[in-house]
Amino acid sequence: MNVLLLANHINVGGIANYCFFLGSALKRRGHGVFLACAPAAGAGARANRERFLRAGIVLIDIPIMTKSSFSPLVVSSLSVLLPQLKERGIDVIHANTRVTQALAAGLRMFGGRPYISTCHGFFRPRFLRRALPFFGARVIAVSAEVREHLVRDLRAAPAIVRLIPNGIDTDFFCPALRRGSEKAARSSLRRNLGLPDGRIIGTIGRLSDVKGHLYFVEAMPEIASAFPDAAFLIVGEGRMKQAVLSRAKELGVMDRFYLKDSMSDTREALRSMDLFVMPSLSEGLGLSLMEAMSCALPSVGSDVGGIRTLIKHGDNGLLVKPADPAALAGAVKALLADERRMTDLGSRAREYIISNFSIEGMVSGTEEVYKECING
Repeated sequence: MNVLLLANHINVGGIANYCFFLGSALKRRGHGVFLACAPAAGAGARANRERFLRAGIVLIDIPIMTKSSFSPLVVSSLSVLLPQLKERGIDVIHANTRVTQALAAGLRMFGGRPYISTCHGFFRPRFLRRALPFFGARVIAVSAEVREHLVRDLRAAPAIVRLIPNGIDTDFFCPALRRGSEKAARSSLRRNLGLPDGRIIGTIGRLSDVKGHLYFVEAMPEIASAFPDAAFLIVGEGRMKQAVLSRAKELGVMDRFYLKDSMSDTREALRSMDLFVMPSLSEGLGLSLMEAMSCALPSVGSDVGGIRTLIKHGDNGLLVKPADPAALAGAVKALLADERRMTDLGSRAREYIISNFSIEGMVSGTEEVYKECING
């Protein structure tokens, strides 16, 4: 079958990675895969574009960089894609954001192609979201919490909701550089990234308020006081960048704080870290956390949404109260003080991802949803 994936952009982040790994696996299974999104802007997005092309995924540029489902840019994108449906022989459309759900609804109405959508997180249950949900024939929830949110808050019919957790390519995200001669390898990685040797605590994700980066920054002084060799890494881009930098400067941690732009391949960043944190206020599942766990990184995450699906407190990581820098700092300090515990938690984290979140399971489940949608 020929599948058209829709995304607002391919800046580095969870949805871009989801589209990449899903699309790549579909290609390996013999399907045609097309991705329509905004033209690449920025180094991370350009690198990602090359990654998609190398995987054989055909990219179609559309002017979709808007947060409004009713923007004229949605209509402009519709006019670009309608001729492509027939030209490319598209069988099914797969939307990944609220805006692209609206676009897919237009393609269904005027182009006659069925569509599904994936809900990657949580949305405010505004009137228009309920009145015009644009879910499609089926909607995939990436976690049980998201499924409950769709049915309870957005009034999705339970019959159309399918629970298919994100999958991780655990061969790609592996702890290879954390075994044997990992010290020399990690030092080399850190030099390449401009990071010091010492204890690196980091996170990866777009810089938005819901990701909780400010709480991570506010936890830094307490951690640094207990561990003078600690340094902090955030990988990501977004509208909170200046706020994050300003807060780090106010707290006097700029000499040990490193903010890196998005990367198309986050493995180098993950393999340079000693400990991963996810201080989100809300999270559908947490793809970057899954990648960190797959790399056998010990992790500390907020006790919210899909994060608690991934982290089993005390067994494969630690959960802390959200929006609480002191709790985050305390958990990080407790782990840094116990290297054996860090190693054990990291090993069990990788085992948990391998057992429960395989990429093949995600792709097989999504294929079945496509077939349901096409067959009516």
